[in-house]
Amino acid sequence: MEALKTKIDTIIANSDKHPIILFDGVCNLCNGFVQFIIKRDPAGQFRFVALQSEVGEALLAALEFPTADMSTVILVENGQVYTHSDVALRIVRRLGGAWPLLYSFRLIPNGIRNGIYRIIAKNRYAWFGQRDQCMIPTPDLKARFY
Repeated sequence: MEALKTKIDTIIANSDKHPIILFDGVCNLCNGFVQFIIKRDPAGQFRFVALQSEVGEALLAALEFPTADMSTVILVENGQVYTHSDVALRIVRRLGGAWPLLYSFRLIPNGIRNGIYRIIAKNRYAWFGQRDQCMIPTPDLKARFY
């Protein structure tokens, strides 16, 4: 257990260089989002953790984040926790190409952005389906997953 705590502390401490994305490992939409990021992050700055994993649960506990309702992707960046539409916006600004231009959507009021996010999150399994188990990364991507 102490080894896991040390690992979690290290992951959080390194979140300035390697922001952590916690995602629903059985959600097809969430897995598609992770694949989208991987393809557009050739520098490999982002790290990924399935919410259902031992590391995911320990990270949430260490961050004192409630685990009762996991209907959002979570981003840990510089030790700060972001949820809902803020996650997508903070991620796109770190990607290459024209993707950082989407960061301008932060000008849309949070209530509107998060309202749309919540509708999608609430219906994600019905609209996009779900898997029986969490995604298993390929050997070349394994280092980016905790």
